[in-house]
Amino acid sequence: TVTTVQWAAFAEETGHVSDAERFGWSHVFHLHLPPAVAARAPRVRSAPWWCAVHGASWRHPEGPGSGLAGREDHPAVHLSWRDVRAWCAWAGGRLPTEAEWEYAARGGLEGARYPWGDDLRPGGEHRCNIWQGDFPHRGPAADGWAGTAPVTTYAPNGFGLFQTVGNVWEWCADAWRGGRVIKGGSFLCHDSWCNRYRVAARSVNEEDASAANAGFRCVWDLPGPDAP
Repeated sequence: TVTTVQWAAFAEETGHVSDAERFGWSHVFHLHLPPAVAARAPRVRSAPWWCAVHGASWRHPEGPGSGLAGREDHPAVHLSWRDVRAWCAWAGGRLPTEAEWEYAARGGLEGARYPWGDDLRPGGEHRCNIWQGDFPHRGPAADGWAGTAPVTTYAPNGFGLFQTVGNVWEWCADAWRGGRVIKGGSFLCHDSWCNRYRVAARSVNEEDASAANAGFRCVWDLPGPDAP
């Protein structure tokens, strides 16, 4: 998954202003805000744990006063589909299709629920960064992370890819239900609400939407057999 440092290099070189920066706000999970800020922030009616926080962006993940120190190897978040396509083009790549994402995320385990098999916690071991506890009121961070985790925290799948499920949703190129497909689930996914950390699961978001639990990874195409 593309990290904050990798995104910052692009923003510095190109001057790209993200949609969240242009709009002046983005969505932040209520427990990641000071209580006074959460109390006065507008909420999403269908998901009231999301607060619309003025000043939240990839530079300031929880709004003014927050920053990237200590998160250099965490996923870049608060980026829209339009934003991440710009990064991929700058890097000479593109967003994966949903089919490509799912094939890569499986790591060669055809039909398995997760990149490592069918058991969510084999031997009681955490294999991904998802919600622990009573969602959305209490999260004991039993897997070690209350929010995003560094992108190489857990063991890679059979293709050497890290954290294809959990941690942050990842944008795909495909359109679906008037938005763009996102895959993999995030640190806020839990069986009681959203168990879309299954490899086959999908969700959708608008092209200009951003939040603290959505990031991306990039695909680079190999030259064809007739390339010089």
